[in-house]
Amino acid sequence: MLNYKDLSFWEKRAYTEQIDVLIIGAGIVGMTCALALTHRDASLRIVILERGYLPTGASTKNAGFACFGSPSEIFADLNSMRETEVWDTVAMRYDGLKRLLELVPATRMGYDACGSWDLLENNEHITSDFLAYLNEGIQKISGESSCYSADHEMLNKSGIHGFNFAFKNRLEGSLQTDQLIDALHSTCVTSGIKFLYGTAVNAIDSGEVHTTYGTLRAHQIAVCTNGFAAQLLPIEVSPARAQVLVTTPIDNLRIDGTFHFDEGYYYFRNIGNRILLGGGRNLDIAGEQTLSMEPTERIQNHLISLLETNILPGKSFEIAYQWAGTMGLGDSKKPVIQRVDKHTVLGVRMGGMGIAIGSLVGDNLSKIVLDE
Repeated sequence: MLNYKDLSFWEKRAYTEQIDVLIIGAGIVGMTCALALTHRDASLRIVILERGYLPTGASTKNAGFACFGSPSEIFADLNSMRETEVWDTVAMRYDGLKRLLELVPATRMGYDACGSWDLLENNEHITSDFLAYLNEGIQKISGESSCYSADHEMLNKSGIHGFNFAFKNRLEGSLQTDQLIDALHSTCVTSGIKFLYGTAVNAIDSGEVHTTYGTLRAHQIAVCTNGFAAQLLPIEVSPARAQVLVTTPIDNLRIDGTFHFDEGYYYFRNIGNRILLGGGRNLDIAGEQTLSMEPTERIQNHLISLLETNILPGKSFEIAYQWAGTMGLGDSKKPVIQRVDKHTVLGVRMGGMGIAIGSLVGDNLSKIVLDE
């Protein structure tokens, strides 16, 4: 193992010396924070540390949903949160997606404005009056009218079983997660931002970051490790495992778009002629509050059962991919963006909405780094 002290003059000059901002975490928040910093001050020397050989957490493991709020989720939130907090959260998600599309062109991340559908078996709450209330709230945020509508015919068109109601959000969409991360990474490299992968951080102390290869020093340190943040700082953020699977290609697939059900605990979409399905954390909330990223037989089997019974009834398929990522949750759905001390700032707790709010968190964090 080559320690930092044993690097060459060239290596030290390029990667480990005179660092202005050291960012921990090479996911969406970390990279967008770095890009926002270079936009504000191109002279900054920025290094991003990542413990894995790829970003480790959720940024490369999510489902690729560009979403800001399904009717059933917003209804549930209104019963457990203050109304202003609910709409502030929705606004942050919408604004974050808008910023992401400004930062990364839609074609570079495979963005598809396909809309989304919230599926319900029984509908006691999503009335026409509630849809009107939602549309009024979204119009105040987006300037767009008639965002939400009933679209129960979608169930027949798609061949989905087990649901009787479907509500469309025409402003949501999907993206290709790998293309998004590649686009952010290449833009960072072009901007002169350096990456050190495979570098685990053990501790942070007064402008020093102690890693597996030695100690790095920086004027400012930005912690962007989401669900892993409590390993480095005393912060109220809990890990939550999110499990996902993807099928083999399916002949004559009728599903096209993004779908949610059970207040967002389950979500699925097509990727070409495959189906991606994720969720099931509500089967074992306590057990899924873990840093482990190994899929479990119980939840994976449940997801497969949903495919067979509800999503792809009568269709022949196999499971081609199975994985899990780590989200960061807390008592509030609002992220934590704050200064910890004079050398350290923090942008974590995406609440499972890293695609929607990650770039906005990164931008806001860059302002704190520069004390704007």
